[in-house]
Amino acid sequence: MPVSESPVAPTPSLSPVQPTPESTSTAAQPPATASPSGELASFIAGTEPRQVRIPKSQREVPAPGTLPLPPAVPPMRLRWATAIAMLIIHLVAVLAFFPAFFSWTGVALVFVGLYVFGTLGINVGYHRLLTHRGFKCPRWLERTFALLGVCSLEGGPARWVAMHRKHHQHSDEQPDPHSPLVNFLWGHIGWIIYENRDTDTAALAGKYARDLMTQDFYRKLEQKYRWLLVYVLHAVLFWVGGMIAGLILHPGDLGAASMYAAGIVVWGVAVRTVVVWHITWSVNSLSHLFGYQSHKTGENSRNNWLVALLSNGEGWHNNHHADQVCVAHGRKWWELDVTYITILGLRTLRLAWDLRLPDRHDHHDHHHGKPEAHA
Repeated sequence: MPVSESPVAPTPSLSPVQPTPESTSTAAQPPATASPSGELASFIAGTEPRQVRIPKSQREVPAPGTLPLPPAVPPMRLRWATAIAMLIIHLVAVLAFFPAFFSWTGVALVFVGLYVFGTLGINVGYHRLLTHRGFKCPRWLERTFALLGVCSLEGGPARWVAMHRKHHQHSDEQPDPHSPLVNFLWGHIGWIIYENRDTDTAALAGKYARDLMTQDFYRKLEQKYRWLLVYVLHAVLFWVGGMIAGLILHPGDLGAASMYAAGIVVWGVAVRTVVVWHITWSVNSLSHLFGYQSHKTGENSRNNWLVALLSNGEGWHNNHHADQVCVAHGRKWWELDVTYITILGLRTLRLAWDLRLPDRHDHHDHHHGKPEAHA
């Protein structure tokens, strides 16, 4: 979390960058964007100059509740489309408390969906692969992860990536889009529903996610709310699957089948989306307020065991801020990181390679994962 983008945020129709030709990719080839360089590489690695040009370990971190709002936030002006969409999804999720919409299949779909769309889509895809390039994989698999991430309704891949890289550049400083040192609610949800002129522009993705915006696939997802269409289509697929299962369970009873399908959508889409949202947002908020620090990073990131368990490893947030490109967030034997275990599984299947692993000999302010050795 990884760090979340707003569920329904304004997406500029034009990209500030131009596309480049994409070569054909096979399972033996890394993605076209696997080796960014220059300023973009520094954003990915977390080595870009910060607003305060002093060593991170010597920075004075503001006390919670004392950091001002980002300077580009106007006087609390709501993103109405985002706020209304979030309210609707939460209200649909509340229907899960009504017996008419309950099914054990729906409950099971929540847990399966947390892994498929949350862990694979957000943690593996949006965060450790697209944002930090912690490993390489076939292009078809990268894009599959990206589409799974879109189905969590946290925005398009390029804008999510850009927001997260900006967060690392200014972590717990005033330009940080979502530091909870402003206050808990701002870091958890307020930054999503209120306007920010620095992040509500096409220039954000053009600067921080240029490696994605030069690819037709990602650029087109950002344009004309195509990523939102993907989310709607995946919800329709859940409804169709629920109708088919309902007709099998209740042959000849269209009403009963329809209610069963509605329950599948409530649990498998709405409830799962809301749970993924709050898990992701908790990495932004709770993991910058509560927990322990294993590294001096000059900001308030924390290792939070509860968030780590709920998020399958993203809550080991201080470890991540200390070594941003490293694909492993859990470092001690008891810091369980299911997301990293998943990536190791992909490596075993030869679907992932060049994993950025911890450099155990680097104890400076910036830790940078080193590529694994190849035989």
